[in-house]
Amino acid sequence: MSGGSIELYDATLRDGMGGAGISLTAEEKLRLVHRLDELGIHLVEAGFPSSNPKEAELFSLLAQESFETVTLAAFGMTRRRDAVASEDPGLRVLAECFAPVCTLVGKTSVLHVERVVHTTREENLAMISDSIGFLCGEGKRVIFDAEHFFDGYADDANYALFGARVAHEAGAERLVLCDTNGGTLPSDVSRVVAAVRAALPEVEIGIHTHNDAECAVANSLVAVEAGATQVQGTMNGVGERTGNANLVSVIAGLQLKLGHEVLPPDRLARLTEVAHFADELLNRAPNPFQAYVGKNAFAHKAGLHAAGVRSESRAFEHVEPGLVGNTNDVLVSELAGRATVTEKAEAAGIEVDPVRVIERVKALEHAGYQFEAADGSFELLLRKEAGVYEPLFRLESWRAIVEQRADGKVETEATIKIWVDGERYVRTAEGNGPVHALDAALRMAIAEIHPHLRDVELVNFKVRILDETKGSGAITRVLLDASDGHDVWGSIGVHENVIAASWQALVDSIELPMQPGKVQHARSREAPEPA
Repeated sequence: MSGGSIELYDATLRDGMGGAGISLTAEEKLRLVHRLDELGIHLVEAGFPSSNPKEAELFSLLAQESFETVTLAAFGMTRRRDAVASEDPGLRVLAECFAPVCTLVGKTSVLHVERVVHTTREENLAMISDSIGFLCGEGKRVIFDAEHFFDGYADDANYALFGARVAHEAGAERLVLCDTNGGTLPSDVSRVVAAVRAALPEVEIGIHTHNDAECAVANSLVAVEAGATQVQGTMNGVGERTGNANLVSVIAGLQLKLGHEVLPPDRLARLTEVAHFADELLNRAPNPFQAYVGKNAFAHKAGLHAAGVRSESRAFEHVEPGLVGNTNDVLVSELAGRATVTEKAEAAGIEVDPVRVIERVKALEHAGYQFEAADGSFELLLRKEAGVYEPLFRLESWRAIVEQRADGKVETEATIKIWVDGERYVRTAEGNGPVHALDAALRMAIAEIHPHLRDVELVNFKVRILDETKGSGAITRVLLDASDGHDVWGSIGVHENVIAASWQALVDSIELPMQPGKVQHARSREAPEPA
């Protein structure tokens, strides 16, 4: 089957952040955009420019970056009622930001126009037309998100369609039909998209669905079958309430089921890796039962299946796992396929035996490690396997003391004893926590020998309990992000003691930039506050 061109629109950085417990720093969002670019996503919605300090920082970072496949979109709303578009503060920010695409959300539902926005039908249409016209006049490409379109179409189809036409005539390059409440079923989505396609044949249509009825992926796919040429979603379906359409499953479905080549095959093979990276960055355990990319997506336990898949995998698997970067061998890491190991080693200028690396990764993952968001630790592992790793020091011991006084004040002190080039160093430092104190003590010991460490800062710190049933005795995984003001890398530590796990991750974060052949960057901008 062959298909036309379908545009992939990722809304993780904005809509995805509406999910409970979902949060990323500006630096983490930047890392995710780069991974989405490697995957081949076409449009990434960066969020509201300057809506808060984090968003302002993100747009500042993104403005300095270049991407191969990703075009960045800024998100905003139509002008306020009874206002002038050119004087609307939100629209002015959109017009002045660097992003070439602006996605505007507006109302096409009479219920929302009259009961939520509290305006007239005519004024709402003017709000849509004026806002899009203003941004187009400022040289922006505009996408119009018709919020609550399916509910609005059910109440008053003529008004919903007229709102869509107004947006198109004002200059919007695409009309995106939004199932904002997430309750529309696939049969209705298909019928409505086909009706819009017939009524407005000159308009390019997109689809934006939520998963409240657990139909978001199915709704996205049937919308494409009915004529939509853009699909919006989020990585692994994160988002408000029960989430958005899972763009990971949508991509696989479009390409492997409907025949639309939305990604080159080599990029599609990165789908599992990038999906797991996004989860780890969000400090979520990747769902082993997730379609296409989950650890158990192609796991075969029953004897007949396990034996049959070896002789004829098509008899028991709906697609070839390798097409999306997964495997039907449950013992092999989701990350460490031979091609992935070879690619990462080549990028680091290292020659390794990928089979040996895979075996090492399997053993470490059994102990609780996951390298999807710990690219720094993974490169160190490659260097160790290749015999080109050079430790910065030899540890004799470390200790951290935390003392809380009767007045409630908490003080932390750490002491390390290490050997560098045959010389023993003992240093003690205070910090606002044990990791901060250990970091300060380690830097005191070796910064004079390795002055570039002064440019390396910890920018993020995350802890996950791996086996909650064991309570305070559970294994702990720590993920750190470090930056030299130019690059950002992740490191990992695993131990039943959270401070020991933190020490492992801390050492990796400092050792990576000091390895032979690594480029040390001077700090190019003000470093983030230490974690």
